[in-house]
Amino acid sequence: MVIEWDVTIPKLSGTKTRKAYIFLPEYYNEDELRRYPVLYMFDGHNMFYDAVSAFGKSWNMTSFLLWTRKPLIVVAVECNKRGNNRLKEYSPTSFADAKYGNITGKGRTYMNWLVKELKPYIDANYRTLPGREHTAIAGSSMGGLMSLYAVTCYNKVFSKAACLSPSLWTNPEKLTELIGKAKIHPETTVYMDYGSEELSNHPVQKEALMDMSR
Repeated sequence: MVIEWDVTIPKLSGTKTRKAYIFLPEYYNEDELRRYPVLYMFDGHNMFYDAVSAFGKSWNMTSFLLWTRKPLIVVAVECNKRGNNRLKEYSPTSFADAKYGNITGKGRTYMNWLVKELKPYIDANYRTLPGREHTAIAGSSMGGLMSLYAVTCYNKVFSKAACLSPSLWTNPEKLTELIGKAKIHPETTVYMDYGSEELSNHPVQKEALMDMSR
């Protein structure tokens, strides 16, 4: 079951609303005492429905979760799709790019909203397991970058992250610095991947990955 509601992020987009989605396991209402781990995801419009996805094809998370019967709550909020706002919201640092110009990174503002407002709301209204060991985050591209940022710089909240094709090209030096200074709990799991062709198209990402692995 997927529930939709409107949310606002005043410090990012004022009073303009955006859709938030929460997936509840099909057996959620069968046992009113059972609690569930939570996965937070970026680009919520791409997670469940083809009709509202950016490229006409969603991740189809509902089918996957029902098929695997994962005992998991998934929370996903759509980004601000106007102009370069997605780049701004999903970048932890500011950067300059020949194609996009100067981008003021507002990733910290977004994560503070997610951690201090969205997560408490979810924990208060649904039967979650709120501890870090039961809280994960995931996304792709700029969402993958934010997932990496979240699991390192907000490590007290998230113990796991799936960083799919993270956009390390935005500001690899600053990102490496942020990760280097982060206090990361030893029981932290990070999954990261790239397609071979994709990685070769972004040599700066290959260099950033090498730097982060040192």
